[in-house]
Amino acid sequence: MTIRTIISISIASLFLFSGSKVSAEIYRFVDKDGVVHFTNIPTDDKRYQRVGPDGKAQKRKKKTSRRKSKVSIPPKVTEYDRIIKEAAQRYNIPNPLVRAVIAIESNFNPKAVSCAGAQGLMQLMPPTAKQMGVDDSFNPRQNILGGTRYLRHLANSFEGDLVLTLAAYNAGQKAVNRHMDIPPFAETQRYVRRVLRLYYFYKKQAGQTFATSSEESK
Repeated sequence: MTIRTIISISIASLFLFSGSKVSAEIYRFVDKDGVVHFTNIPTDDKRYQRVGPDGKAQKRKKKTSRRKSKVSIPPKVTEYDRIIKEAAQRYNIPNPLVRAVIAIESNFNPKAVSCAGAQGLMQLMPPTAKQMGVDDSFNPRQNILGGTRYLRHLANSFEGDLVLTLAAYNAGQKAVNRHMDIPPFAETQRYVRRVLRLYYFYKKQAGQTFATSSEESK
């Protein structure tokens, strides 16, 4: 039997609800069957190792994963930052997460169209765009507001589980409900990893920007 790498999730309420204080770290281990387990809940289980900007597990993976999941980092400041901030505040979704989704979905190209027909910055499918009140998916403001509203809808559906929210954004809510996990699709598993990696990058970048601004104001 061929060993498959499947991501299994035990992440709950990660950054997507106001007032929730949860760990910002993610831990992982690979079991004897090759299944990769992730959790954001600190555990005494020694098999789990921290993953993140400075995590040992991530360092160990860099050589093998860089080729498969390389993320092109867009410019630090984009013309859509004001809209992203508006959408993030309106729907209570972290600003770095909205930026990460846009970067992975369209690389900040407002005219992007996927082979499946997803459109615009946040690659909304026409039925989803209509459901989210978007009349023109190629209008940056409408697209970002609609895409962020959809992230909020998914986050509410999955009780704030960030990983399942991202999986549903990529593969559809029905697919995640059917598996009650990340669907066993290589594209979706890769998508979740890429968005999370860029999300942490943007969070770190935002923290550095805040620190610099605070120092300059002294």
